[in-house]
Formats: sequence, C-alpha cells, structure tokens
Amino acid sequence: MRIFLAGATGAVGRRMLPLLRRAGHDVAGTTRSQAKAQSLRAAGIEPVVVDVYDADALCAAVAAARPDVIVHQLTDLPAALKAELMAEGLMRNARLRIEGTRNLVEAALRAGVRRMVAQSIAFVYAPGPEPHAESHPLLRGAEGVMHATMEGVTTLERLTTATPGLGGLVLRYGMFYGPGTGFDAPPRRPGVHVDAAAWAAVLALERGGPGVYNVADDDGAVSIAKARRELGWDPAFRLDNAVG
Repeated sequence: MRIFLAGATGAVGRRMLPLLRRAGHDVAGTTRSQAKAQSLRAAGIEPVVVDVYDADALCAAVAAARPDVIVHQLTDLPAALKAELMAEGLMRNARLRIEGTRNLVEAALRAGVRRMVAQSIAFVYAPGPEPHAESHPLLRGAEGVMHATMEGVTTLERLTTATPGLGGLVLRYGMFYGPGTGFDAPPRRPGVHVDAAAWAAVLALERGGPGVYNVADDDGAVSIAKARRELGWDPAFRLDNAVG
C-alpha cells in the first residue's frame, strides 16, 4: 500500500515509520525541512518537502505520490509543551487543523484518494459521566485560546468524516507520553503512549469504518471499546516489542 504521511517527523509520525516499513508499505513522508528530509531518506522513506499551507504545492505532492491512504499527523506545538509557549502554539495548531486539513482533504479528492486517517484529541469532552464515548458532546462555549482549539478540532473532524467521497477516520488521542514527547508518564488523563498512538494509525490504514475513535489508555477517562473492537488496537502496544 502507498501511504502519504503528513507529519512524518512529528512525535507520532516518527514512531509510525518502522511499523510502516515492517508492514511493507511504500511511504512518502512530509517535512518542511531539507535537513529532516535527509533523515527520512536514510530511514527508507520518500521525503516530501512541502508547506501544508501551500495548497497547490500540496496537491502536486500528493498527486505525485499516488497514495492509497493519507495519514494526517501534523501538529505545531512547542517541544515538551512548554507552558510559556503554549498559548501561541495552540493558536498555530488550531490554524493547522483548519487550513492544513482543508488542504489535505482537497489534495486527497483531486488525487482520487478515498481514505484518510487524522489526528484529533480525546481531552475536550464536555463535563459529564466518564468514561466518555465517541458520541458524547465536546466542549462548547470556550473562550480565547480554548475557543480556537475547539474550532480547530471540530473543523478537522468534520472535514475528515463528512466530506463526500472521502472515507475518513479520526483518532481522538489522549495526552502523549513516551519517546520524543517530553513526558515519561501521562501528564493528565486521558493519556496515550506515543507508540500505541502510532500503532492505532497503522491499524486504521485498512481496518475500521469511517468515523471517530477514542485512542487512549484504559484509565477510565474515555471509552476505548470501539478502537479495541474495530481496529484491533491495544493501548499496551510498544514499539520495542514489535520491531526487532
């Protein structure tokens, strides 16, 4: 299978690469950096240096890659989620979820791609009984930076799952921890190890129907029954035990 991985050098994208190679997929991975392109090439990945905000260039890159599936793992947050940089980072991330997702969806449709897997978050449910299922309402009436975050999340999820002609799966991830995240343990509930997050995206390439899936630790905050059942996903998955 040919995969177009947007965000190949991010926290989840990096952990996906050995799993995709092991599965025999051909992968084109995006980065904005020529230096990072060299590391992707060395890892056996076809690097694509492109700015997701350049819609024409992105469409051309996707068309050239001829993917069967697009995976959207793009984020724009400060390293280790440094508190003093988070407000600006969250605004950038909201823009990426809106404009970047819109451009990726348009590129998919133009290239005839009919399946897309996109990263969302599982820690924006409205207050209510736990664990939260995918059908539970998300936060409403937020202000400031949180308003931008919710606009970004809802736009990404709508574009991915409700665009005619695109079978989109949204993975609502818990807070990342593990290699490359700056956290050895979940910073708060729900959490998800970055390896288990990457594994869910790999499974979603071929498994599961379009829609939303909670992907998090079994810590009582959200229900992960759907991801277990339809994707065959296990939150205990770790890369070191899967790739020799």
